[in-house]
Amino acid sequence: MQRNRRKFMKCLLAGAGTATAAACGAWWAGVSERRAARWLRQMMADAKRGIAPPPVRPKPEQWSDNQITICWLGHATVLINFYGLHILADPAFSDRVGIALGLGTAGPKRYIAPALRFHELPPIDVVLLSHAHMDHMDLPSLRRFPPATFTVTAKTTCDVLESTHLQQITELPWGGRTTFRCGKGELEIESFEVKHWGQRWPSELHRGYNGYVLRREGKAILFGGDTAHTPLFSGLRSRGPFEAAIMPIGAYRPWIWSHCTPEQAVELANWAGARYLVPVHHQTFRLSEEPLTEPIERLKEALQREPERLALRQVGESFRCPQT
Repeated sequence: MQRNRRKFMKCLLAGAGTATAAACGAWWAGVSERRAARWLRQMMADAKRGIAPPPVRPKPEQWSDNQITICWLGHATVLINFYGLHILADPAFSDRVGIALGLGTAGPKRYIAPALRFHELPPIDVVLLSHAHMDHMDLPSLRRFPPATFTVTAKTTCDVLESTHLQQITELPWGGRTTFRCGKGELEIESFEVKHWGQRWPSELHRGYNGYVLRREGKAILFGGDTAHTPLFSGLRSRGPFEAAIMPIGAYRPWIWSHCTPEQAVELANWAGARYLVPVHHQTFRLSEEPLTEPIERLKEALQREPERLALRQVGESFRCPQT
C-alpha cells in the first residue's frame, strides 16, 4: 500500500510539473516579445485566418507570343512569357511554406492566394530556382512538375530536389551559363552573385543563391532572386540593357543584411540599367516585422518622379514590356 502511495505521488508530481511547464510555456508565448514567441503567436493567429483571393486574375492564354509578358503570381513566384517560352521562377503555390510535419506544414501562411493555381498554368518550359529557402524552393509545388521540366537552380541544391520528379536539373554557380533549346527557340540563362545566404534548415550545408539574366532574341530581363543591397548589381550593366528587373522589396526589417529595402531595390535596378522594375517578395507571407503594405507604398514613393517605371503593384497583375 505504501509503495502504491509513493508511486501515485510521484506520478502526481510529474503530472503537476508537466502542467506547470505547459502553463509557463503558454504564458511565455502569450506575453514575451522575443522573436520566437511572436512567431508562435503569429502561427496560432494564422490558423484561424482565411486566405484572401488574388486581387487580379491573369489570363496567360491571351498573352502574345511576340512580346515579353511578366506576371506576379505571389511572393517571389513569377510567370514569364518570353517570346513564346514560358518560364516560372521560384514556384510556391502552397498555403503554407515551411517544414513538413506529416499532419501539416509549420511555417508562414499566405495572406493572398496565388493568382493562378498550378492546374491553371500554361505548359512550363523552364523552372528557375534562386536558392533553397523554403519560400523559394517549395517542394510540394515542385513535386507537381513532370520529370522532363528543364530546371535551373543554384550550386549545391540538387539534393533538396531529390524528393521531386525533376530529372533535367542544372546547377549554376555564379557566372555559370546554360541554354534551353526547344522547337520555339533558345533561352540563354546566366547566373550572377547576389547578397543573401542559402542554407536550408535543418542542414548546415552552405548552398548557393543566385540571381539570373535571361536572354532571348536580343532582349534581356533580370531576375534578382533574393538579395540585400550590394554593389554587385553595378557589374550587370554591361550585360544589358534589361527590359525589366524583377526585384525583391520586402522582409527587410530586421533582415536588412539579406533583404533590400524598396529604395535599395530601385538603386540596384538603376545600377543594372533596367528600364522597368517588377516588385516581388512582399504582401504574400509575413516573414518580417514591417507592415505588409509598407514595401509597395515605399516603392511608389521612391519612384514618384518616374512612376511609369513601376511595372505592377498587385498580386496577379501582368506587365507587357513595350516593343522597342
